[in-house]
Amino acid sequence: MLYLSFYYLLLNIICFFLMGSDKKRAIRGEWRIKESTLWLVALLGGAIGGFIGMRVYRHKTKHTSFAFLFPLIACAQIVLLVYLSFFMT
Repeated sequence: MLYLSFYYLLLNIICFFLMGSDKKRAIRGEWRIKESTLWLVALLGGAIGGFIGMRVYRHKTKHTSFAFLFPLIACAQIVLLVYLSFFMT
């Protein structure tokens, strides 16, 4: 369970900073991080960090898919973590 917690923590931190980096790149008019990369990191376990990053950096909040699905995936990941923490220990 310790490795799984570390995995989720790491992916959420990465997704959070990817959102911030993409926002900074958007402001500067630089090459952006692909949306597919953001989705992949979120689906692999970083949706909570991505959702927090969306709110902190005010990034991708007008995209319906991000505004609706990121919180939905984050909730599913929280439920999964709670389930695993109760039934895998």
